[in-house]
Amino acid sequence: MVIGAGQAGLSAAYHLRRRGFAPYRADIDGGFAVLDADRAPGGAWAHRAPSLRMATVHGFHDLPDFELPEPDPQAPAREVVPGYFAAYEAKHALPVVRPVKVLAVRSASARPDARLLVTTDSGTWSARALINATGTWTRPFLPHYPGHFAGRQLHYAAYRGPEEFAGRRVLVVGGGASAIQVLSEVAAVGETVWVTRTPPVLHDGPFTPEYGRAVVAKVEERVRQGLPVRSVVSVTGLGPSVAYRRAEELGALHRRPMFDRLTEHGVAWGDQELAVDAIVWATGFRPEVGHLAPLGLRSPGGGIALTGTRATADPRIHLVGYGPSASTVGANRAGRAAVNEIVALLGAPAGAEGGSEGGTGTPAGAPVPAVVPA
Repeated sequence: MVIGAGQAGLSAAYHLRRRGFAPYRADIDGGFAVLDADRAPGGAWAHRAPSLRMATVHGFHDLPDFELPEPDPQAPAREVVPGYFAAYEAKHALPVVRPVKVLAVRSASARPDARLLVTTDSGTWSARALINATGTWTRPFLPHYPGHFAGRQLHYAAYRGPEEFAGRRVLVVGGGASAIQVLSEVAAVGETVWVTRTPPVLHDGPFTPEYGRAVVAKVEERVRQGLPVRSVVSVTGLGPSVAYRRAEELGALHRRPMFDRLTEHGVAWGDQELAVDAIVWATGFRPEVGHLAPLGLRSPGGGIALTGTRATADPRIHLVGYGPSASTVGANRAGRAAVNEIVALLGAPAGAEGGSEGGTGTPAGAPVPAVVPA
């Protein structure tokens, strides 16, 4: 079973089909299914700001075996990418079931080979192995600072473009690509102030394969140790993107250190107060893994320790789009790696090269058919 139909989930589903796992059908037990909480394809891309254009997308890699047609650079990413995902699901006949919100995943028994019971808002499913690809978009992170601001505050997840900030002074908090996008847009219609917790680092060289491997290695080390996942930009630095160059042209990249507290009309550093009309918190997201809590996967370090994509504490569970695979190219690779490990764990499906029993996800209980015996 796959949870989530974004880049990572679709990549995993493609590789499950390619390795011979049958797509789930409502009238037949067995096979694999992709459970998606959204009502339509697109994953997090469907919820991006309308102002995010394909020209300013911070890197995008095609899904396996289907290239994204050359888009209009000015087309909204929230339309182009969901359309591409929908075409991908159809082209490869992927068994995406939506809208289905996963509430909890638990083991049917203490046996290490027991089935997993996946409780959702529309019934319970049974699975022999699970690929979690739920991403981070549904868990925006808002840091706590003392004080109270009476003006408009929003996280980047709720940002819909610069129009509402025309003629206003806007404080943008955060040192990643999302903050740069907001600065590059709002600075064209109003005044911006940029603050970050640590000085931003600009990576002005090419993102070579060697550099990419070094970045992934740093993130993988934290994940292996079971430490909380850090933001990508904390490792890669900011690249000279279209949005970065635009923000630079607008004079919006004069960074200030993080403020001490919020005030009624703005923020303050010691005795120095700055009045602002709005605050945009471009402070990132946290992995959406709360539904896995019953499995007890978290390490003493606070994160979920992984060996490759596999949860170190439970070989039935794989996380893709998490940690080192939290990018479009990383998600593609992780989907393939997770499926390879699942085949090693369960054996190849019946009829596929190598034989053996198949099936990774089956509905269990109303309103879908009964559990398949483990």
